[in-house]
Amino acid sequence: MYEQMNNYCYITLREVPHLREYAAEWFHSKWGIPYEAYLECINLYLSGETEYGWYLCLDNDKIAGGLGVIENDFHNKKDLRPNVCAVYTEEEHRCRGIAGKLLNLVVEDLRSKAISPVYLVSDHIGFYERYGWDFLCMVQDDGTGEMTRMYIHR
Repeated sequence: MYEQMNNYCYITLREVPHLREYAAEWFHSKWGIPYEAYLECINLYLSGETEYGWYLCLDNDKIAGGLGVIENDFHNKKDLRPNVCAVYTEEEHRCRGIAGKLLNLVVEDLRSKAISPVYLVSDHIGFYERYGWDFLCMVQDDGTGEMTRMYIHR
């Protein structure tokens, strides 16, 4: 899946498993979820126990953006799976299409493994629609109980 585009390199962690700890720490620093939780999910993917992967955009040796796929992104609709999670682009790399490219890569990769549809939880309105995601319903956050938007990509 390695792809070079606009001086960025888009990869899955299976292609660069030596970056597992760096990626887990990077995701932890962006979202506050424990490092160990990210590393556990990443290791399940790297070992082949799941096809729910982890995708990065690299700018030379630094992570410019990334996202993952997990069973459930902390919401009450457990049957809506898998979920894209932890979508993040470093501020200095925003508005360059990185998140959109990562979203397209994950959908294509999962579809090639007969995994479809894919879901995503976000409060953003208008962003994900640009990349083929449709608003599906409101879901309740497991931690706060607040309602948030659920998107689907078929």
